[in-house]
Amino acid sequence: MKFSNKDHSIMHQGEIRKGSTGYMPGLDGLRALAVFAVIAYHLDLSWAPGGLLGVSLFFVLSGYLITNILMKQWERTGTIDLKDFWIRRARRLLPALFVMLTGVILWAAFFSSERLADLLQEVLAAAFYTSNWYLIFHQVSYFESFGPPSPLGHLWSLAVEEQFYLFWPLLLGLGLRCTRQRKWIIGGTAVIALASAAAMALIYMPGHDPSRVYYGTDTRAFGLLVGAVLAMVWPSGQTGELTAKKRLALETTGSMGLLVVILMIITTNQYQTSLYQGGLLIFSAAAACAVAALAHPGTGLGRLLGWRPLRWLGECSYGIYLWHYPVIVLTSPLINTEGPDLLLQLRQIALSIFLAVLSRYLVEDPIRYGRGIGISRLVPGLRHFAEQAKAGKSRLAARPLLLSAKISVSVLLICFVFLMTANGGGQISAEDLISGHVATNIPITQERIDPSKDLADSDALEQQPHENDPTVPVKQGAGMDSIEKPSGENSNTEGAEQENPSNKAEGESYIVNGTKTASQGENEVNTEKETIKGEGITAIGDSLMIGIEPYLQKRMPGAIVDGKIGRQMHQAPDVISGLEKEGKLGKTVIIELGSNGSFTEKQLANTLDSLKCAEQIILMNTRVPRPWETAVNDTIGKVAQSYPNVKLIDWYSASNGHNEYFYSDGVHLNQKGAEAYGNLIVEALSAVQEQETSK
Repeated sequence: MKFSNKDHSIMHQGEIRKGSTGYMPGLDGLRALAVFAVIAYHLDLSWAPGGLLGVSLFFVLSGYLITNILMKQWERTGTIDLKDFWIRRARRLLPALFVMLTGVILWAAFFSSERLADLLQEVLAAAFYTSNWYLIFHQVSYFESFGPPSPLGHLWSLAVEEQFYLFWPLLLGLGLRCTRQRKWIIGGTAVIALASAAAMALIYMPGHDPSRVYYGTDTRAFGLLVGAVLAMVWPSGQTGELTAKKRLALETTGSMGLLVVILMIITTNQYQTSLYQGGLLIFSAAAACAVAALAHPGTGLGRLLGWRPLRWLGECSYGIYLWHYPVIVLTSPLINTEGPDLLLQLRQIALSIFLAVLSRYLVEDPIRYGRGIGISRLVPGLRHFAEQAKAGKSRLAARPLLLSAKISVSVLLICFVFLMTANGGGQISAEDLISGHVATNIPITQERIDPSKDLADSDALEQQPHENDPTVPVKQGAGMDSIEKPSGENSNTEGAEQENPSNKAEGESYIVNGTKTASQGENEVNTEKETIKGEGITAIGDSLMIGIEPYLQKRMPGAIVDGKIGRQMHQAPDVISGLEKEGKLGKTVIIELGSNGSFTEKQLANTLDSLKCAEQIILMNTRVPRPWETAVNDTIGKVAQSYPNVKLIDWYSASNGHNEYFYSDGVHLNQKGAEAYGNLIVEALSAVQEQETSK
């Protein structure tokens, strides 16, 4: 199928390649920045909480480059050859994708066969580039999910791009055929982009899971379309010489755009309401400013980001993006309360790059550019052979089966390297799933657990607050910078690492904004079996509260405990209202929420304001190996300081270094962890009762 303008007849010359006059090395450097921002996010590096914006940077780049290719083809030939375009896209994208999918499927077959069926569904969605809608319709959250992380959860962004590649050439070709005035096409594209951004802002609900607007092609198309508008206004290769004044303006605009991109990566996070209500559009516009400067061959910014090592990483960015996520997911420990492991992170980055390089030179380039080219670039001594192969003069060129065999062996080599490294990581065994030691997708009951039994052997253990696998890797730990620590510690040190409880001096407290009361032994939480009166005490929480209820009932007879699987903070005011009507709301209220997702300061304040009759409120912060951990703890710490009757118990610090407290999901507590958690609450309440008695 072709859209044609009969006034032109020059044949389409293909995509812009390195060495052509249209090659823009600075854009490869920008690709490198984008992919490493995403890696930093998935590694939970504290200095890049907005690393997920790297995907938006890719969207702007893709929209610009693809539209630039299509517009140049139209101008040279009067035609958009859809068949040729789609074949080129397939040759560029599919080989590397299929190699990665093969590696993941082999890993599942060898090491986690119980997950094979679910992974096969994800592979099918990935192969047809519908991963984003698969995740939406299966209600798999990018931000609020438990269970074994899916190594394919990052492919949603590739699905959005490929859907753009499918429909955009049709729309653009139709527009070019219907009107010769480019301003109407530019205006129409801008209107569609604004409509997409408006849809994101309207559909997004603050404090709720943003996955629908984050995944949706309709709500993410504006990033690609911003790049498309730029390609129509500022195409590559046609920018010409600039006057000194125009060059300065371009350099300044590009530098400011790049600065905004970097600042948003290091200062924003995925739970900020502003990000979905115009923030991502602002980011895309800033990225477009940077792309505009990098697209001109004479800018200093282009020379900076065109630095050869950075440019090479950018050329490998597609493969790095494909491989980094499975590598991180399958080599990270499922439980980690000891903070980031820098050596492990460096190994994960190095392995991702190594697998991407093997894929590029041994599989992608031979298929994309011609026989033997990839090998020649990986091994310079084979350059002459490669040139002969490309010219069709070598034996290899005459024997397609040999080329197929070479690529097949390369695929096996890449999969072998991947399997040998992933085998030592955080994979989940069938034995763990059967014995209940790992959070699964199996529906559970809220049957109470007998505290006299080991929770590891209890079939009644509540395991899973969500129904679906997550699409983000197990986090490596996070700081809690804004939460006040016990007196004598700096409560406002940005990026400070949490103190390991094993290093706390004896007698220090994990009540961080009230009187020091909960004493702390040298190595672990106090486990003395103190009993207090439970009358007038109400505990409200999520699945963690269900798990510790037996211990609270034993240590606080008569207390009301209300826990529910998957409960969120925005639901708490209704729960409180219901308990008050039933006469079950005590004068002392414990709030344990945040394990299932983040919430806004306003939502927490609404919860606390609904407890007007409570004389004392105990807030528990959280430890959950998910990206919302830091946001939740920061919000709790900030809001708690504004309420004089609120005490904050620092469970995050109390559990630091105690992997033995958790089941393999890193969230739900085994017997030892439930006892430690309950003891912190009891000690805090005991101190409150002692203070009231002494008055």
